[in-house]
Amino acid sequence: MNKAGEIRVIALGLIRDGERIFVSEGYDPVKQETFYRALGGGVDFGETSHAALKREFQEEIQADLTNIKYLGCIENLFTFNGRQGHEIIQLYQCDFVDSKFYQLESLIFSESPHHKHRALWIDISRFKSGELRLVPKVFFEYL
Repeated sequence: MNKAGEIRVIALGLIRDGERIFVSEGYDPVKQETFYRALGGGVDFGETSHAALKREFQEEIQADLTNIKYLGCIENLFTFNGRQGHEIIQLYQCDFVDSKFYQLESLIFSESPHHKHRALWIDISRFKSGELRLVPKVFFEYL
């Protein structure tokens, strides 16, 4: 999460396999709510969002990406853990190079030594029905 009053630029990869998408699971302790979002992360100064997307997937789950196509820019204002957040999301559609990622149910990865996350395949219908929460909501426009 960014510092208070700071806008964070991130690159996220929307990976689809038929009627399911690959997402990261998050939890907001203040709202006591689980949510899901595409994988990716922050763009470093001097780095393109395309390069950041590839680097983040490599760092987080040791995955290489292919067929990377820019989808658009999303401005996301949100509250997480009681703090206001502001992101500029550079969204890409992409595929995994290694087909083993399409066979996985889920995997655990670390963004830092103290923060473990789970990435998994989820059927899009579970988000559309409202059973599970996909963030930001505007992602539905790209599905």
